[in-house]
Amino acid sequence: MSGSRIYMDWNATAPLSSDARSACLSALDLIGNPSSVHGEGRAVRTLIENARRDVAGLCGAKAASVIFTSGATEAANLVLTPDFRMGRTPLKIGKLYASAIEHPAVREGGRFPREALSEIPVTSAGVVDLHALRELLAAHDRALGLPMVAVMLVNNETGIIQPVAAIAEIVRTVGGILVVDAVQAAGRTPLAIEDLGADFLILSSHKIGGPKGAGALVARGEVMMPAPLIRGGGQEKGHRSGTENPVAIAGFAAAARKVGVDVAARMAPITALRDSLEREMQAAAADVVIHGRDVSRVGNTIFFTLPGLKAETGQIAFDLEGVALSAGSACSSGKVGRSHVLTAMGYDPRQGALRISIGETTSEAEIERCAAAFAKVAARRRMPGQAA
Repeated sequence: MSGSRIYMDWNATAPLSSDARSACLSALDLIGNPSSVHGEGRAVRTLIENARRDVAGLCGAKAASVIFTSGATEAANLVLTPDFRMGRTPLKIGKLYASAIEHPAVREGGRFPREALSEIPVTSAGVVDLHALRELLAAHDRALGLPMVAVMLVNNETGIIQPVAAIAEIVRTVGGILVVDAVQAAGRTPLAIEDLGADFLILSSHKIGGPKGAGALVARGEVMMPAPLIRGGGQEKGHRSGTENPVAIAGFAAAARKVGVDVAARMAPITALRDSLEREMQAAAADVVIHGRDVSRVGNTIFFTLPGLKAETGQIAFDLEGVALSAGSACSSGKVGRSHVLTAMGYDPRQGALRISIGETTSEAEIERCAAAFAKVAARRRMPGQAA
């Protein structure tokens, strides 16, 4: 990043990539409505269908199974519903089981009533408790309808990768539906809907370098689908009415094309920078707690607690040092609250934690500056028992 500040909050929003910017600008010149049959309309329709193919390619899905939405939150509210159809036959979903570390867009339960929500605990390592999931699903009352399980592939705060393929096997044995929030996974770890065993994936444009205001619900097939959330003109094959946003969709597709290629090779230097920063942090403050370090994580995220430094105080301190980072999920209009992820892992959430998340344009110089800022903030904190 240019200028005196450095941006270390890619999990909240990745900077708009040059490819996505160019795609958005080109799409602005198209004047037709994608539902119109004239040439101008067909040109926009072609753009959208090509974008659908590109977003499908990001997760190994069929283009026809991609439903464009205004973002991941809308996609979650679309799929998290007790009302499904199997072809033309109504299909009842009796209960939603969501992990304790899900993003609020999923934890709120979408269109399920509160009494139909059940929480799946996680281990102290921040990984979904598979034994607890088996017990919950074994006790599920099939008379209410099928069970739905919602888990994230990569946690937005810790970066921990969840055992989704193993979860899928458990869900499959009881004939349930598996919804996977892949927002933080896209472009950071290999992503294939078939390999995961997911029935639905949730994606977001602005987490992968596309513009804000676009997302997608991706289905493994086209037979079992949720009831529409937004009704109207029947766009997106009737699954999501309303004229599509071709500018945002074009940028989303351009970002998907870029991050979906050679993921492991692209992430290797990012992971090396993250590991270097963690070593500098531990050298500056031996008592720093890096959450999830002992389990599988994506290579761009550090979620840490500094004893004696509250999250909200730390966020301001880093901001004053010119470092933009966050205190967990950036989803509550700038509020800094207690981390439900830390609570689920069994940590005292009152002190909180801070999240550093980086990406492919992060430089070694920025890592060094962040490490220097960390050392200054760590040295100034008030330790327990220290006089005010």
